[in-house]
Amino acid sequence: MDLKKSAILVILVLLVDQISKIYIKTHFVLGEPYEVFSWFKILFIENEGAAWGTKLSDILPISDASGKLFLTIFRLLAILGIGYWLYDIIKKSAPKALIIAVCLIFAGAFGNIVDSVFYGVIFDDSNNQVATLFAEEPYGKLFYGKVVDMLYFPVIDTTWPEWVPGLGGKNFRFFEPVFNIADTAISTGVAILIIFNKKAFPKKETDLGTDSQNS
Repeated sequence: MDLKKSAILVILVLLVDQISKIYIKTHFVLGEPYEVFSWFKILFIENEGAAWGTKLSDILPISDASGKLFLTIFRLLAILGIGYWLYDIIKKSAPKALIIAVCLIFAGAFGNIVDSVFYGVIFDDSNNQVATLFAEEPYGKLFYGKVVDMLYFPVIDTTWPEWVPGLGGKNFRFFEPVFNIADTAISTGVAILIIFNKKAFPKKETDLGTDSQNS
């Protein structure tokens, strides 16, 4: 897979991700749901932290603002590393499975970085109102944007039977997380690396004849 095809894949993922996020921001109020099917909903939330909404300030003794800035800078460095890895494996004509996987991971990480870096200065707040693109009074600053999530799959939404110890009568929902296209691309890329590991990272054949002579 050459550089041109890889670039097209990355750009397509980025476009779908950003178009979907901008649409949600400019058409939905924060927390507003829309039911597509009983097991699939559009639910607009904003994520200020890492995966599953985890904040560094929940783990380390730092402020929310410092944790957000540190996370954004870390993501930028990670993007540079993944980008170099992608360029290197394309240059070395690595297996197609590996290139596709890294393209998806790179595009997904880049998509979420756009939110973190720029959304705070181009959108106003989404609380109790539909946000405006290129707002005169944006909700944040550069590097302090919130990642837009909207894909929600409550495949199972029920209540635990009363006879279940400790859980009886409580709500049970699967799948709980809300995510976006960028997250989906990253997860798909990682899944490809795991499922097609042997194709992505083929072992180099050894020269058995040489080994036999040396033994």
